[in-house]
Amino acid sequence: VRGCDCLSEIVVCGAINLDINLFVRQFPKIGEEVSVDRLTRIPGGKGANVSVASSRILGKGKVAILGGLGDDAIGREQVEILAGEGVETAGIKIVEGFESGQAYITIDGEGQNTICTVFGANLELGPSDLKEEVRYSMIEKSKIIVVIDPRPDSLLALARLGGSLGKTVILPPGVRSGRGISGLRDVLENVDYVVLNSVEIENLTGRSEPADAFEELARKGVPCRLIVTRGADGCVMVGSERGEILSLPGISLERMGLRVVNTVGAGDAFLGVFAAFKSLGFSDHDSLARANAAGAFKVTQPITRGSPTREELEAFMSRIRV
Repeated sequence: VRGCDCLSEIVVCGAINLDINLFVRQFPKIGEEVSVDRLTRIPGGKGANVSVASSRILGKGKVAILGGLGDDAIGREQVEILAGEGVETAGIKIVEGFESGQAYITIDGEGQNTICTVFGANLELGPSDLKEEVRYSMIEKSKIIVVIDPRPDSLLALARLGGSLGKTVILPPGVRSGRGISGLRDVLENVDYVVLNSVEIENLTGRSEPADAFEELARKGVPCRLIVTRGADGCVMVGSERGEILSLPGISLERMGLRVVNTVGAGDAFLGVFAAFKSLGFSDHDSLARANAAGAFKVTQPITRGSPTREELEAFMSRIRV
């Protein structure tokens, strides 16, 4: 394949997995066996989930994904599903001899979860693959790059490429937040927004409060905007475009007659919707408000990719304001 005529607003790089969900009443203790009430096999992976969340807001062909899949039945099905969601799949690398990624997720009666992941072909997308004509063209034509969980050398290469091309780069470092600011400095220097949860912020910066963490980032020469997700308690952004701290409260699902069903994928919905509205030119505050609502909407859905369409999001936000 040569060239790329896609005009995607957003490029997402990250894992594409098959999720095997085990629904239990309560998590087993070490050495304990519990019965599984229900088992589902559904498409997942943070990169794929975020790309779908953005695509449901922006529409067909506006979001492209970069990742790796095995030359197997899982991989072929994943490509078909992503294409059906309107995601551009030409940037996916099909790798012979490797299994497609799989995640084994246990979900208890409260909607909380534990995850064990087999990355498989996800880790076969290397820095040289980013320079291949189709993928480079996607990156060059995009507005926003969301770098989630490729292997470390590809993470750095894509962040640097995005920075050099003047793209808006969004990074949720996830487990890599444990490397600290020093360990991620080369990446963070090319990032516009870093997105962390309440545990990851302390792992990355050694600070628990968002304002203190932002100051620590700035003190070490990486003054990127900081977004901290707090689950049911909402989210905070420090260093927004107006220089203010944006703090959005959690959304009361109970007041709306709703309940938490499954928290898996809530952060992906948040991230995908935030990126989508930033690509549309929305302010930090307005993009954050919509992302906050999308995360709340998702937890009311049983499936991992329970992020809303733009119409569903607008209807949900109307209910919040009532």
